[in-house]
Amino acid sequence: MAEADKDDLISIIEDEDVDAEIPGVLPLMPVRDVVVFTDMVLPLFVGREKSVRAVQEAVAKGGYLFLATQMDPAIENPDTDEIFTTGTVSRVLRMLKLPDGSVKVLVQGFAKAKIVNYTRRRSLYRVKVEMLQEPAVDKISLEIEALMRNVREHCEKILILRGEMSGDVITILKSVEEPGKLADLVASNLSLNIEDSQQLLEVTDPMERLKKVNHLLSREVQLSTMQAKIQSDVKEEISQSQRDYFLREQVRAINRELGESDESLLEIDEYKKKIKRARMSKEADKEANKQLKRLEQMHPDSAESTVVRTYLDWLVDMPWSRSSKDVIDIKRAQVILDRDHYGLENVKNRILEYLSVRKLNRKIKGPILCFVGPPGVGKTSLGQAIAKALKRKFVRISLGGIRDEAEIRGHRRTYIGALPGRILQGLKQCHTNNPVFMMDEIDKLGADFRGDPSSALLEALDPEQNSGFSDHFLNLPFDLSKVMFILTANTTDTIPSALLDRMEVINIAGYTEEEKIAIAFKHLISRQVKENGLKPRTLSVSPGAMRQIISEYTAEAGVRNLEREIGTICRKAARQIAENRQKKFQVTRGNLHKFLGVAKFIAEMDQEQSQVGLATGLAWTQVGGEVLYVEASLIGGKGELIVTGQIGDVMQESARAAVTYTRANIASFGVKKKDFENLDIHIHVPAGAIPKDGPSAGIAMATALISALSNKSIRNDVAMTGEVTLRGRVLPIGGLKEKALGALRGGIRKVIFPQKNRKDLAEIPKSIRRKIEFIPVNSMEQVLDHALLTNASENK
Repeated sequence: MAEADKDDLISIIEDEDVDAEIPGVLPLMPVRDVVVFTDMVLPLFVGREKSVRAVQEAVAKGGYLFLATQMDPAIENPDTDEIFTTGTVSRVLRMLKLPDGSVKVLVQGFAKAKIVNYTRRRSLYRVKVEMLQEPAVDKISLEIEALMRNVREHCEKILILRGEMSGDVITILKSVEEPGKLADLVASNLSLNIEDSQQLLEVTDPMERLKKVNHLLSREVQLSTMQAKIQSDVKEEISQSQRDYFLREQVRAINRELGESDESLLEIDEYKKKIKRARMSKEADKEANKQLKRLEQMHPDSAESTVVRTYLDWLVDMPWSRSSKDVIDIKRAQVILDRDHYGLENVKNRILEYLSVRKLNRKIKGPILCFVGPPGVGKTSLGQAIAKALKRKFVRISLGGIRDEAEIRGHRRTYIGALPGRILQGLKQCHTNNPVFMMDEIDKLGADFRGDPSSALLEALDPEQNSGFSDHFLNLPFDLSKVMFILTANTTDTIPSALLDRMEVINIAGYTEEEKIAIAFKHLISRQVKENGLKPRTLSVSPGAMRQIISEYTAEAGVRNLEREIGTICRKAARQIAENRQKKFQVTRGNLHKFLGVAKFIAEMDQEQSQVGLATGLAWTQVGGEVLYVEASLIGGKGELIVTGQIGDVMQESARAAVTYTRANIASFGVKKKDFENLDIHIHVPAGAIPKDGPSAGIAMATALISALSNKSIRNDVAMTGEVTLRGRVLPIGGLKEKALGALRGGIRKVIFPQKNRKDLAEIPKSIRRKIEFIPVNSMEQVLDHALLTNASENK
């Protein structure tokens, strides 16, 4: 600044009268990251064009400048609504023009003011201001004196803690005798955020402002005390670690002179014993001894030694050769499976087949089974039953939402906090290399920039490769061929085809009403009675009440919600017992509503009578089969097709195919082509808020449309599933068993299905086939023969 040209350095205060009257309109300069208080002197670098012009105008017209803080310091050119209205009228004491066009100014806060309005906005901000008058403090009372003394003492404490205490600062603090000026002096030197500083500036009452400053100072004293304590602790820890290092080296030297071993040598000997007991593979044993020699040469307190210790701990704890002995008793296994699970004969037979082969061939590799079915059908508990039947350890991990490949393969040891993947962690926890390993929610794996976990699973779940599974952390082959992997999923649609090819998929469709009743009486009631603290004979539920719970309070393929409702009944009973109102409970159809309230599930539509244009379809969902209604209506128009009900692209195409088939065969339905062309077709699939899609609603849409055209009712006890072609052929579908269960829950007694799905009837339990009449069809003509009523009398 001393080297600058004298023409660029301008002194304002010498040429102007300090006590001159402050103009009512002043140039405004927004400031960032600082709130200017009265009597506060600070330098400012000014670079924004509007701000430079404001400073130049202030210098030209007496040196007065209005400084207000902008709300967001990141904004380069703040608008008027982004600047606080309360600020400080300041004087420019010095101004230095810099070579880049910016200026450096020295300003002093003079008086508080408030913006009334903006008189100029474009080239610079010019504002009309209203001065804020502070009430005068005529007499320093005892309360004011105590408060001022408290503020001074807080300031001294903070300065002492920061090591900035000096006699000049104390002299300045004691020389200020006005409460308002003391508050402004302290506030301008505190490290406050913008919001707190602005709030202080806007307080005009000196006592109120001093109280707020005192409160902020108390908090700052606490922070400074804690900061000083932390710094002191760090210094103590550093000095302590240095002291420990020298003492440890001295102990080592003494032990060497005495011929005694130290702790590090004892640790090395312990690792050698653990490596020998672990019975590792050749590669692992070689690597473990190599890392042990490295550890022996390292300083015990080095960071690298901690990494090596962690690696050795994992190596010696892994079950390289520890296996649980299989107890293969086929009859006992069948008893356990039948005791723990009702129904599910296909799954049980597959498990018993594996056990039989295992009994004959001990070297068989573990199968990779995948249980696919709706929630609550017992997929996870089946895995526990298999482990119990084999007398193996059971390990379960959930794959839902996993997006990082390292969760499967582990992290490389170069990363801080690295660990093996979830598979090896599970094997370490169970201490055997042949557990029943269940991976839940395989269909909910994700993938992102961190890798694809499903690809990492390919090696682990391939019987031909998993004998040498390599984890990134261990970086050694580990044999997974003895592990019995069981995976669960709600659907196979989201499982990558390469991964699905390595698994044996076993579908679990769900339970019939009779199976649910049997499961409830055999397992669920007793379990909930025990969990809710009731005695075995305290609660009884009639079969009729249980049937009503299943039909009116749950709508699921599994039994999870059924168990929740039984739990609700048990809790209601437990409360009455705890209140000494009743000791025994008999739940019947008549009093069920007292425990569970009104029915939660009712029929979606009124199907008590057969109706024109209303067909009943069947849909497969991730939670099982469901009844799907299709409505068709004809209205005057130009032959357009309207499809509603939030249906997907596949069902949209099914609707178009049904309309085309109907138009091509319009004469056979007794409708003139001319009449048909003057009608708009509206097909609706309730409920409208639920997305729907799939290739099995074609015949239902065609039947509803033909019913509306011919004015013939559709049987209310018939449901149908199948896709229709333009020629009227009925194409096969999937999920017939799940759809049959859904039809049974919906009270349907006849199901029309494609002839090519006749082979799937073998998978449907006989109990369902006895209750539902399955009608195979090849063409739409056959569908219409079975679905449409021929005369009005049949509609009754």
